[in-house]
Amino acid sequence: MGKPLGNGHPLAAVVTTPEIAESFHSGMEYFNTFGGNPVSATVGQAVLDYVLDRRLQAHAAQLGAYVQEEVRRMRAAHPLIGDVRGHGLFLGVELMREGAPATQEVSDIMEFALGRGVMLSSDGPANNVFKIKPPMVVQREDMDLFLEVLDDALRAVG
Repeated sequence: MGKPLGNGHPLAAVVTTPEIAESFHSGMEYFNTFGGNPVSATVGQAVLDYVLDRRLQAHAAQLGAYVQEEVRRMRAAHPLIGDVRGHGLFLGVELMREGAPATQEVSDIMEFALGRGVMLSSDGPANNVFKIKPPMVVQREDMDLFLEVLDDALRAVG
């Protein structure tokens, strides 16, 4: 994990299983030049405290579920929408046209959305999946704007 952990401060973390961590106790000393410092540790703790104190994980889960449900509802009006998946606020919306990846439509929608102030990125082997990954502090009003712009964009490229 990197950038988000330090809220812009150069900070990273490793999450692993106890078995993998134990494998580093092999008799050889593990050395890493990125071993950390008190400033980075303080920044990391402050970010974690902020996330926990403001219940941002629960907020992300609730808001992400809301966005997924709203995009799924859009399927009735926009048959381009295929799979909608994600966890929390890290979401993916796959676009398909007649069983084929709708790569050009994704590109067109990204341009449309950018013109309305909404930045999207694409992913997937065919670049036909929108990645939606706002900061954890995003509010419902912000995601409602995204949903409105996505609806308008899908209507425009339909």
